[in-house]
Amino acid sequence: IRLYQSLLRRNGKELKSKIARLENGLLKLHSTSAQVDGLKARLAAQEGELRQKNEDADRLIQVVGVETDKVSREKAIADEEERRVALIMLEVKQKQKDCEEDLAKAEPALTAAQAALNTLNKTNLTELKSFGAPPPAVSNVTAAVMTLTARGGRVPKDRSWKAVKVTMAKVDGFLDSLVNFDKENIPDSCLKAIRPYLQDPEFKPELVATKSSAAAGLCSWVINIVRFYEVFCDVEPKRQALSRATADLTAAQEKLAAIKAKIAHLNENLAKLTAKFEKATADKLKCQQEAEATSGTISLANRLVGGLASENVRWAEAIQNFRHQESKLCGDILLTTAFVSYLGFFTKRYRQSLMDGTWRPYLSQLEVPIPVTPTLDPLRVLTDDADVAAWQNQGLPADRMSTENAAILLSCERWPLAVDPQLQGVKWIKNRYGENLRVTQIGQKGYLQTLEHALEAGDVVLIENLEESIDPVLGPLLGREVIKKGRFIKIGDKECEYNPKFRLILHTKLANPHYQPELQAQATLINFTVTRDGLEDQLLAAVVSMERPDLEQLKSDLTKQQNGFKITLKTLEDDLLSRLSSASGNFLGDTALVENLEITKQTAAEVEKKVQEAKVTEVEINEAREHYRPAAARASLLYFVMNDLSKVHPMYQFSLKAFSIVFRKAVEKAAPVQSLKERVTNLIDSITFSVYQYTTRGLFECDKLTYLTQLTFQILLMNQEVDAAEVDFLL
Repeated sequence: IRLYQSLLRRNGKELKSKIARLENGLLKLHSTSAQVDGLKARLAAQEGELRQKNEDADRLIQVVGVETDKVSREKAIADEEERRVALIMLEVKQKQKDCEEDLAKAEPALTAAQAALNTLNKTNLTELKSFGAPPPAVSNVTAAVMTLTARGGRVPKDRSWKAVKVTMAKVDGFLDSLVNFDKENIPDSCLKAIRPYLQDPEFKPELVATKSSAAAGLCSWVINIVRFYEVFCDVEPKRQALSRATADLTAAQEKLAAIKAKIAHLNENLAKLTAKFEKATADKLKCQQEAEATSGTISLANRLVGGLASENVRWAEAIQNFRHQESKLCGDILLTTAFVSYLGFFTKRYRQSLMDGTWRPYLSQLEVPIPVTPTLDPLRVLTDDADVAAWQNQGLPADRMSTENAAILLSCERWPLAVDPQLQGVKWIKNRYGENLRVTQIGQKGYLQTLEHALEAGDVVLIENLEESIDPVLGPLLGREVIKKGRFIKIGDKECEYNPKFRLILHTKLANPHYQPELQAQATLINFTVTRDGLEDQLLAAVVSMERPDLEQLKSDLTKQQNGFKITLKTLEDDLLSRLSSASGNFLGDTALVENLEITKQTAAEVEKKVQEAKVTEVEINEAREHYRPAAARASLLYFVMNDLSKVHPMYQFSLKAFSIVFRKAVEKAAPVQSLKERVTNLIDSITFSVYQYTTRGLFECDKLTYLTQLTFQILLMNQEVDAAEVDFLL
């Protein structure tokens, strides 16, 4: 019941998932076709918009060019003006320097005049003023002062001492007039009138000082003021030139500033136009990219729809088939569950008989019939071609019986018990699980610890070479007697934590074991005993590998290649459907997804082509191998006749491994000939004689005739030289 629930749940989920994925895939294909028209309309609009944006950008680039020329011209003018300003500035600096140097020459005279004034004070001036009739040297000095300081250049005619005393009436005022004298603007009349005084040999401060210190100070002041003015007059033209140059510089700088302001304004306009042009260019580029993307999407959509056109029909048919399977799933799972649970120990013929001759008619004849798929194959429910191919690559014999056994072993809910006298099943099991498999035997040292660790870790354990009696310690494990809320199983006296992932595989080499009913209820018995057809194929491979190793290697490589192709095709189809069904939204915009779908489809087509080519090659190889089949068929028959001797006496047990050695030696001993047909005849004779010799060595004399008779009849039956009914009548 648990197996039925598990298979029903798993297969129901798989069917629903397959239907959903296929429907989703079909929906995506249909929506893709519908989207193409919309995409074409969008592309036309985008192309019109792109043309308009191209025109806008072209107009803007012309305007930008004109404005750039304007800026360039104005900048050239500004550069020229800037050079002119620089030259004027150099000229101004030079003139300023010359003026300063000339004025520096007048500075000593001005300083001396100031120093002379500093010698004057109210006291000595009052003293000077008090002279009644001063010496001529003193009166000349005072007269010179009156001449130099005459207002408006009107030199007084009366420059007598009396007139001087009137001028000096107010000493403070007189001194202030000297201090504030406009030394830079002396009238020419005053200068002309003062010359005679200056030319007087006695008009020297040191000479006048002997007469009056105040007069000496005034003398020094007059001399130095006139000297300063003379230098100042020499500098004046240069000052005027400097003033003019400075005015020119100011005007040029103002003009340059105006030009730069204009350039700044033009640059600002140009920057705005450039930004506008860049935006227009970016918009144009974006529009162009969108148009290209739309065009690319249309192309991808057309490629996708065209590439998956065949899938469209196939997927629609597959959906119908899956829905049909879904309607009969309960009956199919019921038959498959019974197949797994009860038929594993039986022969291929009896399995087929129960399925087709008993169970199917029973289900259809019920008062309420249970619908079952007429062509139901339990293998198709339990596995698929890709898994079967993988098993064969792992060493599982390719016959139907072995494939069914593998499917039962991997699907059963109870612990599988493999009846495997020829050890072919256990070889595949070890290859199938590899390093993840823990192998032990009952009675082997530490085997209970191995079980305990595997039980806790959730590993797969293989117990080899079981006898008919089982260690009672394993009872709770075989019966899955979990305790403490399903968390522990008792092994011996120890409670071990139970990991739901734990899996136990039992194996026996006994050909016809008799187990207690309890064990048969706890385990699923699977008959891995080699079949006649399976052994024939194996022996054919062996004889061809010895006779034509190149051919057998090619066959082996081709088988692996075909199995690989089956796995790859399933993976690719699953990947194709998964990608298509999981795509969300406007998946046509996802270029990588569409290209991956296309690549997956192309790869699948290429692999399918290789599969067809491999099938042609396989036919050619099989035709060449078939020449050796009579020898393999004779050897297979000999083994089963030999194996049946255990029915005569239980002591007669022959291993397949030993038989294989005899078979190989017989092939090597066969007489070589050029003719292939004669070579096969020699192989048959050599194999038959060698097996006969090997077998009769271990028989009692009384059983040798029985063996020889059975061998003869079976060979005659295989060659169709006698009628089976007549042989049965004779026996």
